[in-house]
Amino acid sequence: MTPSLLVLTDFFQAANGALDYAATLAPPLGARLVLLHVQRDSLLDPERFSGEAPDLEHEDVDLGFQRLIRDLPGPVAAEIGHGQVADAIAESVRHHHPTLLVLGRPNSENTPDELVTTTSLDILRAVPYPMLVVPHPLPAPHPPRRVLVAVDGEPFTLGAHAATLRHLLDALQAELTVVQVVEGPAPEEIATEALNSVLSLGLALPQSVRTRSVSALRPAEGILRVARPTEFDMVILIARPRSFVSELFHHSVTAQVLRQSPIPVLVLPAQE
Repeated sequence: MTPSLLVLTDFFQAANGALDYAATLAPPLGARLVLLHVQRDSLLDPERFSGEAPDLEHEDVDLGFQRLIRDLPGPVAAEIGHGQVADAIAESVRHHHPTLLVLGRPNSENTPDELVTTTSLDILRAVPYPMLVVPHPLPAPHPPRRVLVAVDGEPFTLGAHAATLRHLLDALQAELTVVQVVEGPAPEEIATEALNSVLSLGLALPQSVRTRSVSALRPAEGILRVARPTEFDMVILIARPRSFVSELFHHSVTAQVLRQSPIPVLVLPAQE
C-alpha cells in the first residue's frame, strides 16, 4: 500500500497552510495526500474558532476540493467525513493507515487556549496516532532540514510508531538534535542520557546528530526556548498517554508546545 498523509481541511487559511506543508513532505516520504473534510458537526468547524464561517453545502465542499487538488502535484484523494472530527479521523485511519495525520493550527492570539487544544486532545484520545500540527502563518514551506527531538529522560517505547519516525528521519536526511529539559544546572551527561533514550528505539540516526540539555523550571518553556525558526524547522514531541487521556492535557507539556510553537510539531504517542 502506498504511504499516505491524512490532511484535515476546512478550506481556511490554517488548513491550507498545513496542506502546503504536507505537500512538501509527500515526495521525500513517497506518500500520497488524502484530504479529509468533516462536515459541520465536527470540532474543527471553522465557526468554532471564528464564529463567522458559513455552513458549507456539499457543492461548496466539492468546489473546495477541486480548487485544492488542482494546485497539488502527485496523486491526491479527497473524502468527506461526518459526525465528530475524532470519529471521522478514526474511520479514515482504519481505511488508509496513513503515515501521519496533518492539521493546521490557527493563529491563537485571539483564540482561548482551551479551544486551540480541544481538537488535538480529542484526536489523540480517539486515535493515538502520529500527528503533525502546522502553525499559521508559516513562511514558505519546505521539507525540514533541522529537526529537534524533545525527550523527558524517562524510558519509553513507540511501538509501531517507531517505524514512522525511522521512515521520516531516513527520508528527510535532516540534521537531528536531541534535547532534554531539566530544572537547575544542565550537565552534559543529561544530554547523553537523552540521546541514549532515542538510540534505544533502534533508529539509524544521522552521523550529524547533536545533543543538548536546557535548564528551565518548566519543560515546555525550555522546549519553546530552543524550538525557534532560526534554529529548527520541526520539533518532535514524545507524548505519553497521561498527557492526553484527561483534561490535564490542557496543562501538559504537549499542549503548551502545540499552542505556542512557531514551527511545526510532530506528536508521537509513546507506549508505557
